[in-house]
Amino acid sequence: MQPITPSIQRIVASKPRLLIAISATLIAVLCIPAILPHINHPSMIYHIVLHIVSLIVAVFLAAISAAAYRRSGSTRILFMFFGFLALTIVELIYLFNATEDIEEVAIPFIDIELPHIILLAMLTLFGVGVLKVNK
Repeated sequence: MQPITPSIQRIVASKPRLLIAISATLIAVLCIPAILPHINHPSMIYHIVLHIVSLIVAVFLAAISAAAYRRSGSTRILFMFFGFLALTIVELIYLFNATEDIEEVAIPFIDIELPHIILLAMLTLFGVGVLKVNK
């Protein structure tokens, strides 16, 4: 495994810098394809911005928990990381749904939306992470 470069290590070590880096990256990547096509629909822009901010928070929390797991190696934190990763996936689905890039994703035969199942998995992962007993 390649060592992390000092500049990236400095960003990851500082939570405010990490939040700024994640925010800038996601805004740069998502604003043009997500917001610009809907610039004439103000109500949609607010909805899209809400999902972009939620995605930024989810990615930030996943990154923080990944760094914490790397430091501690605790399985409790690993479950928390996977919970935040599931939240990131759900927010991506909701963002693409809000921008009308994808339609509602439902599982056939049982007619349940995929984000609801992922949210249930996320809550389960958080629960396992919180309730897991350290020996």
